[in-house]
Formats: sequence, C-alpha cells, structure tokens
Amino acid sequence: MTRTILITGATDGIGRLTARTLAAEGHKVLLHGRSADKLAAVARDMDGDPETYLADFARLDEVAALAGAILARHETLDVLINNAGVYKTPRTRTPAGLDMRFVVNAIAPYLLTRTLLPILPQDGRVVNLSSAAQAPVDLAALRGEVALDDMGAYAQSKLAITIWTQELARRHPEGPVFVAVNPGSLLASKMVKEGFGVAGNDLRIGADILRRAALSDEFAEASGRYFDNDRGRFAQPHAAAQDARHAASVMQAIGDLAGG
Repeated sequence: MTRTILITGATDGIGRLTARTLAAEGHKVLLHGRSADKLAAVARDMDGDPETYLADFARLDEVAALAGAILARHETLDVLINNAGVYKTPRTRTPAGLDMRFVVNAIAPYLLTRTLLPILPQDGRVVNLSSAAQAPVDLAALRGEVALDDMGAYAQSKLAITIWTQELARRHPEGPVFVAVNPGSLLASKMVKEGFGVAGNDLRIGADILRRAALSDEFAEASGRYFDNDRGRFAQPHAAAQDARHAASVMQAIGDLAGG
C-alpha cells in the first residue's frame, strides 16, 4: 500500500537515504529541508514526484508555516518521521534566544507533530529520532535561561523528544503510533562527521530501522516505546523518562515554548 510520508531533515544523511528508499518503493514522499538548493537536488535524485517544503527549524514560525502548507495540500499524512536534528553548531541560540539544540531536536518537531495530528490516521505513525545519548532535562536550559555544552544540550534534547513521544502516546491511545528510535550510534552522517570528526558507520543501518519503524508490523503496537538500534530491540530510555514529575515538567515547558 502506498503511503504519504513526511521526512524532516531530508537533505542529508539518514533522512536523505530513508527518503530515497521509501520513494523507490513507491511511497509519496514529502521532503523537508532548510536549503532550497539542497531540496531541489535531492528531489531530482529521487524516484516518483516528491514534494519539497522549506523551513528553518530554529524558527518556530517557519515550522508552523510548514505544517500549514502540508495541511493545505493533504487530507491524510500516514507517517511523519521527525529526523531533523543538530548537535554541533556555531550558532547555539535561536533568533528567539532559545538553545538551538532543544528547539531543532525537540520543540520544533513537537510543534509540527501537534499541528499535523488532525490528518494523521489512527493507524498512522510518528517516528522520532532519539539517541543513545540521553540525559535528564535542565528546565532552565530548555527555556534558554542557562547555556549548555554541545553534548549536554544534545543529550538532554534527545531525552526531551523521547519523553514527549511517550507522553503523546498516553494522550492518544487510539493512535497514531508514536515511537522514539535511536537509529544507531556514530553513523556516517554530516552531524557525526562535523561533531566527532569520524567517518561513521554505514548509514543504511539507520535508514533501515527508520523504514521499519514507519512501515513494519513490529512497530504497529509499539506506541510510546523506545527502540535502541545499537541493541537491536526495544529498550528502556534513560530512567528520567520514567520519572512522572520530571516528564510532566518537561512536557509543560515544551508545550509553553511551542505555543500551548
């Protein structure tokens, strides 16, 4: 069955390879990126007739506009893959003064998902990019009140997206499915090359698990769960995700920053 699938951060790395894989299988792929030139190049290099959407995830107004554009063109979105992310960046603050890592990795995808929920069917899926690097969230850092180093902000932002994955699953027991996925540590992405200075492992490791999470039966009843591809199985995220008070405070802060 052909599905309509939105992939954020689809101009590089795992997102690009996942998009190419899904398009080659005949799915309707919607590509997001923040570079018009890269988006056009990726679309030209892909099967089918992919749609392209431009937005800078550091700007929540552009994320809201992206969601609006998709709502205007589509009555149904079967799968949303929240792949866009940042680790090391020369500019660590957004124009609104928030931490870039928290905004791009956790708050922007939350806003996008929440806005697109009306067109995600009960059997649809939201696949969120988590990481093996997770750490309890400093609420002051999440709100942009204190600065963190690259790894601190990245690890906390990845726990934040894992927390809201499980929390939205609880709020929507009827569906869609919400899953958080660590696609694999140190894969050969632009983020890994720039952040760690290593070539990285085969990107197909990550693209394969994102495809499985989006389409396979093994994830159909996995809403709210975390899949660790380093271990090749569902696993428990950082213990802080199971702390009800911590999770509630993170959700409140993300909701406030995303506009309700």
